[in-house]
Amino acid sequence: MTGKSLLPIERIEKSILQIRGKKVMIDADLAVLFGVTTRRLKEQVRRNPARFPPDFMFELTPEETSEVVANCDHLDRLKFSPYRPFAFTEHGALMLANVLNSPRAIQASLQIVRTYIRLRKLLSSNAELARRIDALEDKYDKQFKIVFDAIRRLIEPPEKPKNPIGFRVRERRSRYGRGTTTN
Repeated sequence: MTGKSLLPIERIEKSILQIRGKKVMIDADLAVLFGVTTRRLKEQVRRNPARFPPDFMFELTPEETSEVVANCDHLDRLKFSPYRPFAFTEHGALMLANVLNSPRAIQASLQIVRTYIRLRKLLSSNAELARRIDALEDKYDKQFKIVFDAIRRLIEPPEKPKNPIGFRVRERRSRYGRGTTTN
């Protein structure tokens, strides 16, 4: 990579979400990358509607917004926003950089493209590895099934653990050390 990067690729990867079967970035994350306010970003989108067809950008439904807020800690400020966020595909993010037309937006769009390319390569390499394992499993007998199953578990993305909803009541000891009380 040439030049000084604005944000590490890993940070951008965490900003890419899967919504409606598409890999997208939320307007608030893009505004930070491009060095503008979310308000300015949305203003430019509304001024240039022909540049943002539905396959480049879409507005989240209230249910999708709630899900994004629940799953992404860095987007918790969206919970109280009266406006629904926009989601931009890779092409929408590039178009947004063209509309904003600043040196920082250009640098950020280059990083976003590199991140999407990296993710595609990772996905394709995992798919290729899975095909090779299937071919090996067909070739060898069932005594290696345990090994192949273990390898498949290693290449699958880990499931995100769900945090329990609600609160926990901790029991405290009484002053005199007899039993427990819940206050």
